[in-house]
Amino acid sequence: MKLHTTEFAKTLRRNQTDAETKLWSRLRNRQLGNRKFRRQFPIGGYVADFVCIEAKLVVELDGGQHADAAAYDVQRTRELEASGFLVLRFWNDDVLKDIEAVLATIHAVLAPDEYGM
Repeated sequence: MKLHTTEFAKTLRRNQTDAETKLWSRLRNRQLGNRKFRRQFPIGGYVADFVCIEAKLVVELDGGQHADAAAYDVQRTRELEASGFLVLRFWNDDVLKDIEAVLATIHAVLAPDEYGM
């Protein structure tokens, strides 16, 4: 399963959506909270859109097709959470229209002391 998942992750990296490309441009190279993010990263039998291993944080972007895959997404989130990850989900439109709000939400999770959490 791992080889299949790894190859699938490589394919996803080569074929990012516009929203994934935009968010990755702001997460890569420790730009957010000096945290290292990886994109299209295999975790168990899934490929997470973005993950910060040190913070145990997965960031998933959902497009219109996810409305039809709600049950799958719920199961996937449960399994990632059972592995110790916090999963944040955003719609592609959120990233494309207001990336600053998306980044603020992610940063609040990465640095809760700064936000009184």
